[in-house]
Amino acid sequence: MEKKELSCVDCGILNCNKRNSVYPEFCPTAALTEEEAREVMALYEEPENHRMAVTAAEVEAEFYMKYTRVEEIAEFARRMGYRKIGIATCVGLIEESRIFARILRKKGFEVYGAACKAGSVNKTEIGIPEEAYLGKGPGPVMCNPILQAKLLNREGTDFNVAVGLCVGHDSLFYKYSEAPVTTLIAKDRVLGHNPAAALYQCSGYYSRLLEENKGE
Repeated sequence: MEKKELSCVDCGILNCNKRNSVYPEFCPTAALTEEEAREVMALYEEPENHRMAVTAAEVEAEFYMKYTRVEEIAEFARRMGYRKIGIATCVGLIEESRIFARILRKKGFEVYGAACKAGSVNKTEIGIPEEAYLGKGPGPVMCNPILQAKLLNREGTDFNVAVGLCVGHDSLFYKYSEAPVTTLIAKDRVLGHNPAAALYQCSGYYSRLLEENKGE
């Protein structure tokens, strides 16, 4: 690959983390100008950004390898002073979301959930032809992540948690959510909602993922 195409995912040194070596020529850290660095660091001075960054670092430092992600979310929310937590859930993971809501309520939070099929709008309303889903897939009712975001915005949630939203639907939810968002579960029905498993198996069972696409 040409040098201009290389980025952090191509680096085997990670000097930005250990600071025990040298930065490769393509490293964005080495190329960062003083003005760019000042501009970014100035954003951390904004009150909400500063509180979130510091709180996240505190939770990481105190509970690294001790807390599950469920516990980390609750602890982060508690330290940030959030009172009302929104859950944007896939209907296929509604049981997981109910359990998560119970946990949050036990910890003193208010909880409001919005399911992906809220509004119950037919897929044809956004131009998806019936033949694209009839007899296959999850059915005619479209996922509605924009409405999920609007519902949680209306409820005035302080912090939102995505649970199993489809790829792309999650992007739309993040885009329209007024509150900060974190993800509890990334949907992967093939791998039991553990998408990293495909990466771990790239040298074995999922080696096909590394095959080049033909005709592109």
